[in-house]
Amino acid sequence: MPFANFKVPEKTLTPKQKEEIVIRTTELYVEIYGERARNNTMVLVEEVADGGWGIAGNVLTLAMLGEATPTDTNAA
Repeated sequence: MPFANFKVPEKTLTPKQKEEIVIRTTELYVEIYGERARNNTMVLVEEVADGGWGIAGNVLTLAMLGEATPTDTNAA
């Protein structure tokens, strides 16, 4: 079963954007493995709490990066 795991800072993607990740990732696996992969492809989009990630030994936050959160995280 193909499996993809995306970890993103929480509240930075709308439900529609998450859906797009799932759809496009599934299509990529189908392109690579053929149609048989469609019904078995699992895509997990995990939201990581702000400050729960880092790079080069430094904990990062959205405020440090100047990132804005989507205005409507509940929209489908």
